[in-house]
Amino acid sequence: MEHPYLFFVKLFELIGLGHFAHAYPHVIYSWVVMSILIVLGVVAAKGVSMIPGKTQNIFEIIISGIEEFMVDVVGEEGRWFFPLAATIFIYIFVSNFIGLVPGFFPPTASINTTLSCALVVFVVTHCIGFKYHGVKYIKHFLGPVWWMIPIIFPIELIGHFARVLSLTFRLFGNMMGHELVLGILFALAGLFLAPLPIMALGIFIALVQAFVFFLLSIMYFSAAMEHAH
Repeated sequence: MEHPYLFFVKLFELIGLGHFAHAYPHVIYSWVVMSILIVLGVVAAKGVSMIPGKTQNIFEIIISGIEEFMVDVVGEEGRWFFPLAATIFIYIFVSNFIGLVPGFFPPTASINTTLSCALVVFVVTHCIGFKYHGVKYIKHFLGPVWWMIPIIFPIELIGHFARVLSLTFRLFGNMMGHELVLGILFALAGLFLAPLPIMALGIFIALVQAFVFFLLSIMYFSAAMEHAH
């Protein structure tokens, strides 16, 4: 979908990079999201003290809430990959959310962004499997008895690659669908009144889609840690 006005695309046009910006707006706005998260990280780290202020309390509530939920799902053993899981959740949520700001494009409305996130989860899942089980991790793909290997092995391979498609298209479809609906409403009903309920719903969608991606990711990580049955 071609947006009528994207602030950073126009900015790149002024410095002679308009062709790149129009072809890859998701890359531009991924950089914007990363910049926002870096600034927030610096602000959060700079104000850390034994007696927390309001800003520190807010960040601690968010981070501890994500961590406690993750540990409840995967157990204490999975605490070490919390930084990656939390980064996935926060990055996707902010990417979803900035699409509600006029002149901004949500990177997750591009299949390239969602696919890259899904591939990270896919690779890390199997790295965790080999970290915990070594070569025996292959047993996860072979089934409970040897004579079922020709049947189970292809099914397991298809299932694991299907996870990439599932993570990719679920997030992309929901965010692109939301962008299309907003674009249609803006075109038909003006800039403010009719789209407002959809924009309000967009906050909920942004949170839910980030949470679903995060939840599925930690479930895949947890499954890779378990012993094959």
